[in-house]
Amino acid sequence: MIKAVYFDLFFTLIIPSYEKINNEYDILHLSMTEWENYAENDMLYQERALGQVKSEMEIIDRIVSVIPFQVNDIQKKKILSAREKRMKNALHNVPEDMIDVLKILKNRKIKIGLISNADIIDCKYWGESKLASFFDDVIFSCNVGFLKPDRQIYELAMQNLKVLPDESLFVGDGGSNELFGAKSAGMKTIFTEALENKNGEKRNNIMKYADYHINNFAEILKYV
Repeated sequence: MIKAVYFDLFFTLIIPSYEKINNEYDILHLSMTEWENYAENDMLYQERALGQVKSEMEIIDRIVSVIPFQVNDIQKKKILSAREKRMKNALHNVPEDMIDVLKILKNRKIKIGLISNADIIDCKYWGESKLASFFDDVIFSCNVGFLKPDRQIYELAMQNLKVLPDESLFVGDGGSNELFGAKSAGMKTIFTEALENKNGEKRNNIMKYADYHINNFAEILKYV
């Protein structure tokens, strides 16, 4: 019997989409791909998502430090503002069908948890989101020092909600090898493509660790 459902955040519940203009990359006259090659550098992402970077501006400083041209303070402030706005907009614009599913889970007395790899900018506006009121426990990696798929982050989540692995269901888009992590911690897993479809080998690798697969968010209710 499932007593708790845990959700990933990005590309599972929300998508932090870029605006048409005035994005981080526009400020530096880069393409989106060029910007993300710098901004999502594995080493930089890991240090901020583990909470080793303590301020929002330091995150921007660390990103621009790997860009092979000078970025001035005014540009840095604009980049930070654009990045914060993008995350805020994503958390404010949650699809209603997802809210409906969370309401049903709450009515069924199912505990709801969040397990997200995130830095302090990513989660800054969580409390303003319509999602926040539905969650009994929220774990952002930058606050606990563990990243998915580290088994410890899932074990902490179950400990917080006082449930056993076989009473727990994890729902995610499969990023960061998160379904493997959830399975290794003993959870049942759902691979969701409700917000974003995966392709080719990436999709096949995710499916290896999925007990269930959904294309429509409401399908979660069949497995609870």
